Amino acid sequence: MIIMGVALGVLIVMAVGLAVARKVDGDSTNFLVAGRSLALPLSAAGLMGQAVDSNATLGNTDLSYGLGFWAGVSLPLGLGLCLLLTGIFFAKPMNRMGLLTLPDFFRQRYGRGVEVAASVLMIFSFCILLAGNLVAGGFLFERFLGTSYTVGVLIIVGVVLTYTLTGGMFSDAYTAFLQMIITVIGSAALLIWVAMEYGISSPAGMGPLDLGQLGDPGQGAVINWATLIALGIGDIVAIDFMQRIFSARSPEVARRACFVAAAGTAIVGIPYALVALSMHRVLGDAAATPVLFTVLGDLAPAGLAILVLSAIIAASCSTANGVILGSAAVAVRNIAGFDPRPSGGRDPLLRAVRMTMLPVVGVAILFALRVPQTGILLTLAFDLLLAALVVPFVFGHFWGRRSNAAAVAAMVAGSVVRLGLFVLTPTIYGVDNTLLYVPNSVLGAGFDGWPTFLGGLASLAAFVLVVLLGQQHRAPARRIPSPRAGSYGAPANLAARPDSRSAHERVLASPPG
Repeated sequence: MIIMGVALGVLIVMAVGLAVARKVDGDSTNFLVAGRSLALPLSAAGLMGQAVDSNATLGNTDLSYGLGFWAGVSLPLGLGLCLLLTGIFFAKPMNRMGLLTLPDFFRQRYGRGVEVAASVLMIFSFCILLAGNLVAGGFLFERFLGTSYTVGVLIIVGVVLTYTLTGGMFSDAYTAFLQMIITVIGSAALLIWVAMEYGISSPAGMGPLDLGQLGDPGQGAVINWATLIALGIGDIVAIDFMQRIFSARSPEVARRACFVAAAGTAIVGIPYALVALSMHRVLGDAAATPVLFTVLGDLAPAGLAILVLSAIIAASCSTANGVILGSAAVAVRNIAGFDPRPSGGRDPLLRAVRMTMLPVVGVAILFALRVPQTGILLTLAFDLLLAALVVPFVFGHFWGRRSNAAAVAAMVAGSVVRLGLFVLTPTIYGVDNTLLYVPNSVLGAGFDGWPTFLGGLASLAAFVLVVLLGQQHRAPARRIPSPRAGSYGAPANLAARPDSRSAHERVLASPPG
């Protein structure tokens, strides 16, 4: 009964996604950024859908159950913080630039070489993020349908690809709106049921008011803060978030959508952490993971289980949709350099993006089979972005002395430090490093969490040092060329927009130095 109810919810989502696919109308701008036409409800739902994924639900409950409230809730709170910061500082100028992908920004600020390097890092990180959402599908179908974990992963891939290949961002936006309604209702219903049936409680030292989790390294404080920072700052350079900001119909809609999504992410995420803590009284200290599946499969009424599981699958589909679309677009547009101009009546960028979705999914499946974790994969993905790309992105907005050399130095230093520490540290956010660990006697599990800060600091130091040393290899910050030229990087509607930028945004477009 449970799996039939979940299957019905999945079919409804697929039907909505396919129904709106006609809006693409053979145009890559419609496919990638929904024709820059999304109103506030759809924009906010899309942003929230990218935040409230299976990592922030299943990962949240597992971490809360095993390590405490702040270990789990740092996932949705970190994502909410990212949306808040993006709304305050970046949503309006990024929407007004009329970009198709986030690496377009790096091309304009730092040149083609930095664009390609940033694109490679983004795709690698987001394949890890996509894997975390495939993990949820694998576990769900294994637990409730009796398939193998691998078959479950392939099922969720098939569901998402069905409507992503046809409808792109339009399908994502409309399905995300439906998915977030299901998610909000599901999380509220779950919390109410647990409160009425078992009461809201937490083991000693693990509750929301036990702030040792944020102040005592022995209680995981370093890891918890690293999670908040990695998501709250590293996620700012998320290609799926920015894709939705580009899709908003105006800069003001983009800004407001970030604030609405930030609040919604926190409202949905906190109940899952409270539910996990309350289950200690029922399940003991060693429940099978994912903990939430144990609760829904063994304890919850069938109707509630269907609702919450549908919400988890909906959230996974929403995030997977955006990640597949964004990663394929970056690979085709910013690495291969495809032009969106129609050629022979067809849009070559649109065709190429659709074809590239398949290898992107293939890499994500590999990660999902090697590291069957949820919250850990989410944080690791944005850890890499924090270490390599956040500093060039922020200084690309706020420091006129930026340079190509500084951006390259920041990306190389941050990546080398973060990946080097990753392979030398035996755990990743409290979980054994089964992906790539080189045994050594230098770093132990107590060092876990610190690599997040050190990677970001290395990137910052490298960028500032190169600039202050007076490197002269600075690329001018170029405006996007007029659409009439039909050149790579020209958005279709930018020329028609009035120059209504703020003083800060006009400074952004000025040459560095």
